Amino acid sequence: MKTKLLGALAAFGLAAPAWAADDVTLQLKWVTQAQFAGYYVALENGYYEEADLNVTIKPGGPDIAPTQVIAGGGADVTVEWMPAALAAREKGLPLVNIAQPFKSSGMMLTCWKDAGIASPDDLKNRTLGVWFFGNEFPFMSWMSQLGISTDGKSENGVEVLKQGFNVDPLLQRQADCISTMTYNEYWQVIDAGVSPDDLVTFKYEDQGVATLEDGLYVLEDKLSDPAFVDKMQRFVAASMKGWKWAEENPDDAALIVLEYDETGAQTETHQKRMMGEVAKLTAGSNGTLDPADFERTVETLLAGGSDPVITAHPGESAWTHAVSDVLK
Repeated sequence: MKTKLLGALAAFGLAAPAWAADDVTLQLKWVTQAQFAGYYVALENGYYEEADLNVTIKPGGPDIAPTQVIAGGGADVTVEWMPAALAAREKGLPLVNIAQPFKSSGMMLTCWKDAGIASPDDLKNRTLGVWFFGNEFPFMSWMSQLGISTDGKSENGVEVLKQGFNVDPLLQRQADCISTMTYNEYWQVIDAGVSPDDLVTFKYEDQGVATLEDGLYVLEDKLSDPAFVDKMQRFVAASMKGWKWAEENPDDAALIVLEYDETGAQTETHQKRMMGEVAKLTAGSNGTLDPADFERTVETLLAGGSDPVITAHPGESAWTHAVSDVLK
């Protein structure tokens, strides 16, 4: 591969040819924020450049589906939650997980305590805000395991409110609970003047239904190209270097993210707080997918009752260590 040849040339004191850096386009799952700090740190600190890569980071948003972008050739690699990736794979889009920077899930349900909600059993006959566009899959699996209907008609079921990407349904009392992330929307509720003592939270991790989030995915046929695999190995290694730097320097990482926020919508306080929470989720991962975490995610998704997220085990072809092996 190019990097090995360059090293060999240097060892013999020979000048390296003027090769251009390999282009890589990364599609994020959401907008520019500390959730993706590792990639921006790798870009800003020159880790990608050191790996002979020219990386373009494309922010996501409410109208951008990462799976559609990569399917259309708009990205080489995308950040996606495993439920959405496996659901897309079952429908014919052969996504493969090549790395897993996030070890833990940050998803949770945040509820009003004065609604009388103290345990998951108290969710029956409530209105719950749920994100869709692939983000609903973990919730649906959880409700199925609890034996709670989500059709909005059954006795002791729940009314699912299709939640936008904000916390208004909770603040305006349109829902008893809403979907939040530990590093983002929960703090938006707090910043709106709500005391943590007024809330009850249910972390998916604690409920035993956590599914893997923010993995790196590519199209399966691309992995048959050794040059592409080599490029992804360098990309993942440089990205994980960025992630570990961000864990150790959370405030500085947040400031780097702010530099790349072209919208100007993010604030220093929120991004520093977000980075602190995200660091808890990437801690313990060197970027290599743990097969046990994969199996736990699959089992959760298959336990969807009459409407499971996926209908069959996707098999080990849904992930590979061929890229992340360089991290060991």
